[in-house]
Amino acid sequence: MALSALDPRAPFVLDIRELGRRPGAMRRVSRVVPAPSGLGIEGVVGVPEGADVELEIRLEAVMEGVLVSGTAHASFSGECVRCLDPIEDEVLVELQELYSYSDSDDGEADEDGLRVIDDMIDLEQPVRDAVVLALPLAPVCREDCPGLCSVCGARLEDDPSHQHEMTDPRWAALAELLADETNESGSSGAGPTEEK
Repeated sequence: MALSALDPRAPFVLDIRELGRRPGAMRRVSRVVPAPSGLGIEGVVGVPEGADVELEIRLEAVMEGVLVSGTAHASFSGECVRCLDPIEDEVLVELQELYSYSDSDDGEADEDGLRVIDDMIDLEQPVRDAVVLALPLAPVCREDCPGLCSVCGARLEDDPSHQHEMTDPRWAALAELLADETNESGSSGAGPTEEK
């Protein structure tokens, strides 16, 4: 399987030449990189494209390749799923991945694609996976957000006593019968009289 070359100028690509291949060698990297596009849950929440992603990474040479561990920190934005107000927060994720040397015979590494290629590694996919998994699937502006009225869409935060007179659809037919009977008895006057 041919491995595609990495672009050394890409923000998530790290040159690990200085680390060497001697097991136990270690190097720390701190870097702020721009967020790639689509870093989030589409239409719900995500890290804006180009926003800062702070990486604190430890690279450690092991027999099979390079063990990468550390953190990624970024700010995300989205909309509250209850009231649709904009929200902003931060996410901090832990990373730990093994990049196998491209000349190793490890079949598992071929499947997940985490390889050392020409003494470089690309952190984008592991960072993307970790950040997306850490983002809230249903973000809220606060835990007790009352949301919007399901009938008219009014913000319940602005009017806590907001409500609509509604008949349960299961009782609608009965309500109609009662209304008809009330109308009939009201229009017939005094009603029938008993004959003696």
